Amino acid sequence: MKKYLLAAAGVVAAAVIAAPSAVGASSEPPTDPTPVPALHPTPVPALHQTATPALHPTPAPAAPAPARIRTVRSGERVDAGQGFTVWLTEDGKHWAGPDGFENFRSVVDGNIDRSQPGVSHQSEGDASGVFHSGLYYGTRTAGRVELTDGEGHKTVATLVALKGHPDWGVWYAHTAPSEDSQAVALYDRGGRLLADLPGFRKP
Repeated sequence: MKKYLLAAAGVVAAAVIAAPSAVGASSEPPTDPTPVPALHPTPVPALHQTATPALHPTPAPAAPAPARIRTVRSGERVDAGQGFTVWLTEDGKHWAGPDGFENFRSVVDGNIDRSQPGVSHQSEGDASGVFHSGLYYGTRTAGRVELTDGEGHKTVATLVALKGHPDWGVWYAHTAPSEDSQAVALYDRGGRLLADLPGFRKP
């Protein structure tokens, strides 16, 4: 009987001794397995559509507004600037420069046909600038007179009409000196070309 108890005690002692060893073994970190490389799928390139630019049609430039026509009495002097003076009488256009010398262009001598739209042009000046003037006639719907030089620069003239004579009048404008002749165009109030005098570029 004593032998059995001793054997049993030895088994229990062995179990007690083995227990700490098992606990100690579990506290050690496990050996890391060989890492498996992560799989990175090749990205599919995104499809980039070429954007079609929106079409914005360029609007047509609006026609310049009709010039205001100044109505004057017969013989009334108009200061045209830079020493020039313009006045109208029943028989035509009068003007004078800084030198005081007077000029005249008739509307009754038969040299112009007032039954249809037309425009005339006179000019004088020096290195400081050029004074342009002329008649417009043959229309009761004059809108503007426009000058264009050889490089395309435009100048809108001032219009003057004689009271009681709406079918003709005088225009005048100032421009920088140029060797080119200015083209002159007469338009109605709606921007339609009525008459013109072509300019030219000197060689």
